[in-house]
Amino acid sequence: MQNSLSHLAYLALEHQIVTLTLEPGALVTEKQLIEMAGQGRTPVREAIQKLAWQGLIHVRPRVGLQIAEIRPDDHRHVMQVRRELEPIAAALAAVHADEQQRDQLQQCARLMAGCAVTGDLPGFFAADKTFDEILEDACPNNFITSALGPVQTHARRLWYSTGAADRMDRAIAMHVQAIAAICGGDANNARAAMAALIDHLSGL
Repeated sequence: MQNSLSHLAYLALEHQIVTLTLEPGALVTEKQLIEMAGQGRTPVREAIQKLAWQGLIHVRPRVGLQIAEIRPDDHRHVMQVRRELEPIAAALAAVHADEQQRDQLQQCARLMAGCAVTGDLPGFFAADKTFDEILEDACPNNFITSALGPVQTHARRLWYSTGAADRMDRAIAMHVQAIAAICGGDANNARAAMAALIDHLSGL
């Protein structure tokens, strides 16, 4: 999303959905989302469009806006996509990321490590979202990143819904390892580290 206000609105609402402040199945109004996002009507409408495209909000004619339910098969389906595509994206990012993106990835790793110390699961998810967006920018294959964006967000929401804060430390350590592999510039190492991370997350 090119408009920075729209992106800020999207990030705010996405975080509310992922952390279940906006509960699955809840009916909401545009006015409520404007208040939650802290942005104007146009940026929020653009954010809603993206969230609808990602399958996180359903626009119901004559009903309004509904936060997507969590279905029994969602975790299996989400991880199936991530297991195939995310290692490829990591390998491509390892080769193509520029110096600024590598610096940003290292900052993400530091933020994640800090969240492990404090037990800050929402903070980790915010850092993980930033990681996903840097990976998207660094990966030159936009077909892969377009497919990954929605499932990564769904995966965070599913994990949050399980109350898995007690299993956060190992996941963060593996995220940090994957980031280090990408920053190291070795495609094979990055692919393997990301595959190991996804395998771990598949079992949460």
